[in-house]
Amino acid sequence: MNDGWRFHLGHAADPLQDFGFGADRSTYAKSGDLSAPVAKADFDDKDWAAVTLPHDWAVDLPFAQARLPGKEAAEAMAYQGFKPLGRQFPETSVGWYRRSFTLPASDAGRRLSLEFDGVARNCLVVLNGFIVATNESGYAPFRVDITDFVLLGGANTLVIRVDATLGEAWSYEGAGLYRHVWLVKTAPAHVPQWGTFVRSTVTPSGADLTITTELANEGPAADLTVRSTVLGPDGTAVLQLEAPPVTLGAWDTGAVTQTATLPSPALWSLEAPNLHTLVTEVSVGGAVVDRYHTPFGIRTLRFDANQGFFLNGRPVKVKGTCNHQDHAGVGFAVPDRLHTYRVERLKEMGANAWRTTHHPPAPALLDACDRLGILVMEETRQMSSNPEGMSQLERMVRRDRNRPSVFLWSIGNEEIHRGTEQGARIAASMKRAVYRLDGTRPVTEAFNGKFGQGASPVLDVMGFNYYLDEIDAFHARFPNQPMIGTETASTVCTRGVYAHDDQRHYVPAYDTEYPKWASTAEQWWTFYDSRPFLSGGFAWTGFDYRGEPTPFIDWPNTVSNFGILDLCGFPKDNYHYYRAWWRPDQPHLHLFPHWTWPGREGQDIAVWCHSNLDAVELFVNGRSLGRKDVTRNRHLEWTVPYQPGAIEAHGYKDGRRVLTQRQETAGPAHALTLAADRVKLLADGDDVAVLSASVVDAKGRLVPDADNTVTFTLEGGARLLGVGNGDPTSLEPDHAPDRKAFKGLCGAIVQTDKNKGRVRVTATAPGLKSATVELALEQAMAIPEA
Repeated sequence: MNDGWRFHLGHAADPLQDFGFGADRSTYAKSGDLSAPVAKADFDDKDWAAVTLPHDWAVDLPFAQARLPGKEAAEAMAYQGFKPLGRQFPETSVGWYRRSFTLPASDAGRRLSLEFDGVARNCLVVLNGFIVATNESGYAPFRVDITDFVLLGGANTLVIRVDATLGEAWSYEGAGLYRHVWLVKTAPAHVPQWGTFVRSTVTPSGADLTITTELANEGPAADLTVRSTVLGPDGTAVLQLEAPPVTLGAWDTGAVTQTATLPSPALWSLEAPNLHTLVTEVSVGGAVVDRYHTPFGIRTLRFDANQGFFLNGRPVKVKGTCNHQDHAGVGFAVPDRLHTYRVERLKEMGANAWRTTHHPPAPALLDACDRLGILVMEETRQMSSNPEGMSQLERMVRRDRNRPSVFLWSIGNEEIHRGTEQGARIAASMKRAVYRLDGTRPVTEAFNGKFGQGASPVLDVMGFNYYLDEIDAFHARFPNQPMIGTETASTVCTRGVYAHDDQRHYVPAYDTEYPKWASTAEQWWTFYDSRPFLSGGFAWTGFDYRGEPTPFIDWPNTVSNFGILDLCGFPKDNYHYYRAWWRPDQPHLHLFPHWTWPGREGQDIAVWCHSNLDAVELFVNGRSLGRKDVTRNRHLEWTVPYQPGAIEAHGYKDGRRVLTQRQETAGPAHALTLAADRVKLLADGDDVAVLSASVVDAKGRLVPDADNTVTFTLEGGARLLGVGNGDPTSLEPDHAPDRKAFKGLCGAIVQTDKNKGRVRVTATAPGLKSATVELALEQAMAIPEA
């Protein structure tokens, strides 16, 4: 239900400006008659904005500084990316969504529900005047049975009030219906949401499968038959089971467990992420009344206290990144394909794992990880054993326990009570719930200090955030507890910047600067790679994200500098450090910085090289500065007095030159270039292409300080979804036709409509030669009703 929505801001502190909500103390007096005009079917919303989901209203709010005096108020704004949400800004912290939809009379007898993948944050769901649900979490999915409240054969009015006054994170987290909403129709006898679970045990003869199918009968008593068909990675049936009929009384529930051995299964791995599909059919009286598809993978996991992590019996060093759900141009409203793009960017770098920080992610993100072969450490938002905390945990585990990518459940991050007796009791209750719901994966928690205390011995795998100097001592004290770096590095750098600039709030892209608790990329990875007992770790972070600006916490720094890639997905130089050492079998050579430094003639420039070859020789205007041997997990560095021209690195393997990279002094800006990550897209209204625009000189060389304003125009069946440039201090809007280049680069996201054909995207800038790229839109495959 992504289309057809209307949106308008409300007012958290003034009912008269909040469409009457709360103006009458009897707002909730009568069920089915919410005392607010906005909930009425005849409410006039023609002046409301037409929006398509996913939608994040916060990303469109103007940047603002704190209204209240004092350091705490100012820092609170900075940590939220200077977007006006919260008690200081009640007039922009509430949003209303309305949508009308029609249900045919033929839906009589069906069970109807709405499923929300995530709403930021506290929401009230009203259908035809009835309050049908509230939800507190901004990240956990939830389901609402609406069968009793619908109007069949006519229009239904759905109204959702979202209140983002109170946040859950210490960084930008968006606001609104920022994930999908689904209308689900089933027969009375059906598999409930997340109602299947496939456990597998790999043996020498194959894989022993245990398939548990939950059943709900929301109608008269009936005999239900469950047939389970397992499809192999190529889509052909490799196993079929049919359970004896189960009698369920009216409004009863039950479960069926089936076991079988699958010979010679194709295992899910990082290199070959083979996915199977369980097709569950529920029959009543010989007729199939429900069909439910469950993708799953077959693989083994094992953590060893001395030898680290094993996947399918082979040792695997976890090379991961922590990531928020936030991207330039869209904020938190990330389309499904953009999730995939972000995973692809990190996999190209050599990453094999993704930590969801600090909440359950969108299903599309996990789909991408399952499909592309990326391990996932999935984290719940609230570390508490109260009813809400346990509900959020259960929804996360039930939704994602069939996913082969998920290899660790995290129950918290840097919690205040982690080292206390309370923390130990809470952790034990949460771990017990995870074991009841899953039992096939270990439980961790991310600790920053107080290692070995409180909840620490409760955990299956000890999670370390930073504190490299305490890791060896912990391992000596607790030699039987596996360990992983749940958060590491926190190196800060700004793409394309090579000197610390306090005035502009930039930090150099050399791997040199980090907060007091953290380390460089080189320091943490060298440390972890040299210790077999460490399972690996997750660098903070894969991408820059809004809010939590570090090391600058004041205006106008709206974005963190932690990312290995910037907010657009443009790689920083540290990307190539990881690329060299996380993919050591692929020769790599990266020379930086650029070689355009007018006015610095004769001044020393630090020249670095990231490479996994045997040796690198540096040339300046054809003159060799000598060859240096490469040390594992380290970089090479020269000090070079600047002179215009070129620097060139020659990389050697087994005595042969195998790679060369050159940086030349660029001339004046002359033209734009434009490239897309994909040129064939689906005309489904959801697919996206990520475009990169570069400012180049007459010879096609990037102009490294160019800040020209680039305008994007489209012809054909697509729309410009958003723009960005990776500048952590930019105050330009995300939804606009243009963007200034930052260090020669800016980007745009194009989203298709539902008409096939061709799309032509043109990038222009005053005084520069324009650039175009053409995209082909192909008809999307229709999805048959189950």
